[in-house]
Amino acid sequence: MASKPLVICICGMAGSGKSTQAKRLAEKYGLKYYSGGEALKALAIERGYKSLEKGWWESREGLSFLENRTKDPKFDRAVDQKLLEVAEQGNVVLDSWTMPWLLKDGFKVWLEASSRKRAERVAKRDGISVKEALEALRHKEEKTKAIYKRLYGFSLGEDFTPFHLILDTENLTAEEVFQVLSMVLDKIVFEKRNFT
Repeated sequence: MASKPLVICICGMAGSGKSTQAKRLAEKYGLKYYSGGEALKALAIERGYKSLEKGWWESREGLSFLENRTKDPKFDRAVDQKLLEVAEQGNVVLDSWTMPWLLKDGFKVWLEASSRKRAERVAKRDGISVKEALEALRHKEEKTKAIYKRLYGFSLGEDFTPFHLILDTENLTAEEVFQVLSMVLDKIVFEKRNFT
């Protein structure tokens, strides 16, 4: 019997480390990496946005694209459709805010951290002040949560029912988070697949 396509979903609010960890895990296990945020950004570029700078989502232009998304769900629907297709092929790590709820299968991880800690990480990454990062994150998350609530009915960052693992990254380094995730995936995902 063929085993189901292998899909790992990494989720968490901005600054939780989800993209960093998803990329590293894909590399470690020889899986494809696919990012919902990157796919949305590609659509933004097609629309004439210049989304190449680091920290684009928290920039004025990124927030302007977010405003467009709140008025028209076609961007999000297109990206989610693509992610579902990628998931069906399997052997992929998805860095996505929607897939944990939209996909039936897959191993789903939520990375948790306080808004303050996440803002500190974003500020460091993007070279902005913590105050600016906090404000941008608050605005972005409020809008993003509203988009997904309206589109799919789930509460991002509040509803944890789809997740197999919730990991508090507040006081862990990126390396420590990676070690924990690797250990859990080795035990729960990969060991089981080897016995089926």
